[in-house]
Amino acid sequence: PHTAQVVTGNEWARPYSREQAAFPAPWVRDHKFWPSVSRIDEAYGDRHLICTCPPIEAYSS
Repeated sequence: PHTAQVVTGNEWARPYSREQAAFPAPWVRDHKFWPSVSRIDEAYGDRHLICTCPPIEAYSS
């Protein structure tokens, strides 16, 4: 997914249009969600999530 900042920025060096990036499917026009951040490490970051939360024991006190 592309952030609004990326889609509306000055530079666009991707092989597809900005419109296709913003609205990859017809239903997206009516239900668009703009992510606030881009992917980290592409799909690898999606499959290998890292939690930065404190240990569960920290919440019990």
